[in-house]
Order: sequence, then structure tokens, then C-alpha cells
Amino acid sequence: MQGRAIFDQRGLKEVSEGADATAAGSRKRRPRELTPVQRALALLVRREHSRKELIRKLAERGIERDAALAAVDRLTGDGWQSDTRFAEMLVRSRVAQGQGPVRIRAELGTHGLGQEVVETALAGFEGDWTHAARELAQRRFGAGLASADAAQRRKAADFLYRRGFDGEAVRLAMRGGSED
Repeated sequence: MQGRAIFDQRGLKEVSEGADATAAGSRKRRPRELTPVQRALALLVRREHSRKELIRKLAERGIERDAALAAVDRLTGDGWQSDTRFAEMLVRSRVAQGQGPVRIRAELGTHGLGQEVVETALAGFEGDWTHAARELAQRRFGAGLASADAAQRRKAADFLYRRGFDGEAVRLAMRGGSED
């Protein structure tokens, strides 16, 4: 009986023809179980996560709380996870979606970020909230908001409030023209 050579993880292995060859060749390799740190890192390479969010996602994947905390602590220490970096990313993303500071601040709070991290991230926004509100209103309702009727102006103002702009930014945006 002539054997054939197959490769496995340990190297070259001679297998005889027949049932043994079929069994050896069709074995499914079980995926290696990932450690909590590897699972957390796999989440972080896709996008930034807050500490709270990362621990929650690890728990959803069956990782015990203590192991999840240890994994996140290690990744934070190694610079892979940063609440500050997450907050800055979220601010940039939400501003690009046309959201205002009130709404962004509330969302950052749901991620378990401290007040100092939230304020630093919002202060890092290099634009002007009034200008952002004005551009959003003009895109949505047209350039003639300053001369529009009261109902249209109220509709635009309500839209900006729902998007998370504060009263001052909405008032100045509704005034139109150049900024003060």
C-alpha cells in the first residue's frame, strides 16, 4: 500500500491510502480561541471605542468582567485604546453629519466619558457652531431664511434645535448674512 504525504501544522506526515487518509485530510481545523486582549484589539482595529463600550462588547462575547477590565487596561496602557481619541473621532464624525454641540455632548456622555474629556473634545472642534448651523439650515431650507415667513423660520429653527444646536447659534443662524 502506497502512502501519500500531507502537510499539517507539525510538518510533513505520511498517511496511508484509504479510510485513514480520508479522515486525516478532511479534518477541520478548530479556530484558535482568542484571548480577551486579542478580542478587544480586533474591535479596536475596526474603529475607536470608548472604554465603557469596549468592556460591554467583550461581555457580550462571553468574556468575564474582570478579564475584560484587565484587557482594556492593558490596551489603554499600550496606547491602543484612548477615550480622548474616541471622543475626538466622535466629534468629527457627528459634526460632519450636521449635529450640534448639545447633541454631541449628550452622546459623548452615554459612552461613559468624563466631563473633562467631553469638554476637551468639543473645544478641539476648529469650526464655528453658528456657521455650521447656518450652513445646515441653508442646505435644508434654502438661502433666503432671513426673509422667509415666520412659519418657515420656525420650522428651520426647530430643525436646528433637534440637531443639537444651542439657542445662541440658532438665533444667529436664523439672522443670516455674515457673522457678528
